[in-house]
Amino acid sequence: MRNRRKYRLIRAVLLLIAIVCLIPVGQAYYLSFRHEEQQRELKILMQNEGGSGQNREREEKKTVDLPTDCMEKFTELYSKNNDLTGWLAIEGTTIDYPVMQCEEDAYYLYHNFDKQKDKYGCLYVKSIADVHTPGTNVIIYGHNMKDGAMFGTLDKYKSESFFREHGKISFDTIYEERTYQIISVFETYLNKEGAYPYYQFYQADSEEEFQVFYKNIKKMSLYDTEVAAGYGDTFLTLSTCSDSGEDSRFVVVAKRITEKNNICR
Repeated sequence: MRNRRKYRLIRAVLLLIAIVCLIPVGQAYYLSFRHEEQQRELKILMQNEGGSGQNREREEKKTVDLPTDCMEKFTELYSKNNDLTGWLAIEGTTIDYPVMQCEEDAYYLYHNFDKQKDKYGCLYVKSIADVHTPGTNVIIYGHNMKDGAMFGTLDKYKSESFFREHGKISFDTIYEERTYQIISVFETYLNKEGAYPYYQFYQADSEEEFQVFYKNIKKMSLYDTEVAAGYGDTFLTLSTCSDSGEDSRFVVVAKRITEKNNICR
């Protein structure tokens, strides 16, 4: 009788431990599922290209304050959150997200598109970034999520063969479509002595300033991309945490190669 009670107690304790251990797993699964649903809804909003039919009149009321030159495909998204500054997409990865910008630089590190607290956050640029003119360099930040969300698949570029097949990046601002060619892929440490502070480079006012940036990112590259750039080119830098250690970062730098204006006035 005592043995039965003992075994029942052990089973109950083991069951309780299993439940406690599974709670974080369940929470992680739920958050991942919720994130995927949110992003799916955002993509649908963009694909609607501003709404149509019976929704058109309603959307026009919502978009009164839209920038004059905003591309039509972004009107609905911009009406939902006017911190929207563009959309980043990379073929062969899960990266297909809106990019945000506001005065509080770290806001979208822990808030989603609906401005709700969310560990996934959003892809974002800091307030200093001149996305629309543009400046010499725009840096987009995002989390390296374990489930592959946000910049969780950016490290596919550690493989040179992957780069060879997916060397281009699409970053459309709300005003125009843009295409970039990757020129450098590297890992670095923020606090390592002598490490080049790529995250400080936004504008080259002279060829000398450009060369400091260009030579450093080329020297740090994991492999030779065989893609060159010159003074006057503009760049897109993607930055996320790396699994190589504390304060490590994985970075992809690309230069703009096309400009396709698709403006609706």
